[in-house]
Amino acid sequence: MNDLAARALSGRRRSHPVVVAETLPSGLRLVTESMPQVRSVTVGVWLTRGSRHESAAESGIAHFVEHMLFKGRRPRSARQIAQEIDSIGGQLDAFTAKEYASYYIKVLDEHLPLALDL
Repeated sequence: MNDLAARALSGRRRSHPVVVAETLPSGLRLVTESMPQVRSVTVGVWLTRGSRHESAAESGIAHFVEHMLFKGRRPRSARQIAQEIDSIGGQLDAFTAKEYASYYIKVLDEHLPLALDL
């Protein structure tokens, strides 16, 4: 299990939801919420750039990138990504808004390492 997966699961031992916000040395902001009564894990990435940040010449590129991320890359094709997430009952999705673009995956806690890899 990688460090991010271990960190996310470590908070599950608490008896009530706890939200922790921290900034990693790379500048990445990480927000976690532990809900011990729930076995699902959601990992999301929010980019602080959306359609409002595009010039007229760039109009639609944030939404285009959203769709391209599900088209696959080495070592998985789009079909393999879809089959892997479906085989574990997970959900993988994204959306683009005016202020941000969001990408997320939701799985049972036991599948968190695979979710992070996907």
